[in-house]
Amino acid sequence: MSDLSAFRAEVRTWLQENFPPSLQNKPPSNQAGRGAKFEGDMETWRLRLGEKGWSTPTWPVEYGGGGLSDKQAKVLREEMRAAGAFNPIGGFGTAMFGPTLLDVATEEQKKRYLPPIIRGDVHWCQGYSEPGAGSDLASLQSFAEDRGDYFVINGSKIWTSGAKEADWMYGIFRTDKSKKYEGISFICLDMKSEGVEVKPIMLISGQSPFNEVFFTDVVVPKENLIGEKNKGWAIGKHLLLHERQGIAGSGAMGATAYGLVEAARDYIGMNGDRLADGALRERIARQKMMAHAFSQTARRFTSEAAVHGPSPAIGILKVAWAKMNQDREELMIEIMGSRGLAWKGEEFNDEELGHVRSWLRSKANSIEGGSNEVNLNLVAKRVLGLKGY
Repeated sequence: MSDLSAFRAEVRTWLQENFPPSLQNKPPSNQAGRGAKFEGDMETWRLRLGEKGWSTPTWPVEYGGGGLSDKQAKVLREEMRAAGAFNPIGGFGTAMFGPTLLDVATEEQKKRYLPPIIRGDVHWCQGYSEPGAGSDLASLQSFAEDRGDYFVINGSKIWTSGAKEADWMYGIFRTDKSKKYEGISFICLDMKSEGVEVKPIMLISGQSPFNEVFFTDVVVPKENLIGEKNKGWAIGKHLLLHERQGIAGSGAMGATAYGLVEAARDYIGMNGDRLADGALRERIARQKMMAHAFSQTARRFTSEAAVHGPSPAIGILKVAWAKMNQDREELMIEIMGSRGLAWKGEEFNDEELGHVRSWLRSKANSIEGGSNEVNLNLVAKRVLGLKGY
């Protein structure tokens, strides 16, 4: 038996012994590490998977990760899928902050921050954008004044996902007002600190996953500084590569149970075994081909990033994902017709109520994680080497 076959057998046995059958093919709508609080079998599964380190299968064992090779991680994904199992641990910690810590943090900081991320014990949010610093992020003004053993932070952040539920924030703050890029530091802070105030922002979708965060004389220990003081811009940019990798990588996920074909069948109708509208058949086929091509490309990017780290070229994939997702949501609403504009009422089903919100939410896809324009400029400058960008 090969080493990989032996590992597959080990995974299969471990899942049989540890994954609660009651959870089969029932992943939570939100993950531990993203503010979710579990009970019963779901909490048992979180604890077991986190203790095993398989929530972050390729992260080093010394920090609580699985220590698996890429091939072993692929086997783990395959066996979990076959068993109807899932990873209940995720969020900013596993997707962005953790990978950045592995690249740049001290050994002490890795041992401090990574184990709770791997177990899903801590929910992180990201303090980047400010009212006057969105696409031009380096114009941020939230100031962390150096008081020797600690910083005192004043200012605000905006569009902060999950801040209401977050335990901690990582972010970039100005520590030198005389320099733009060289005056920024990467700092972590406890969201329960005195002087931190969070106000939700209501979106046109009727949801409020984003927040404003205000800092008034917030005291932060110096040990929460990641990297060197005034050298945080490079760390902040590096983390954004992981963010775009995560956003674009989500497009590589499998199709949802209720997709364009199912909607067309229900709202447009069938002509024998084919969709009745020939033009719509062509548009759905084109969308599905795009999704498949994107999925294959995203998997290649993810495999390369695991070896070489995320590439600035991920920006073009993020732009493509935004366009693909927006086009899909537009087409879904078009297929549903007037039913696709449902907002509330018992006469509408869950799919109708959900997709109009997904359609509205998708409008932000070309802005979040760096706007399309910013991502294309970065690709032009850092990948293609074009002048003037």
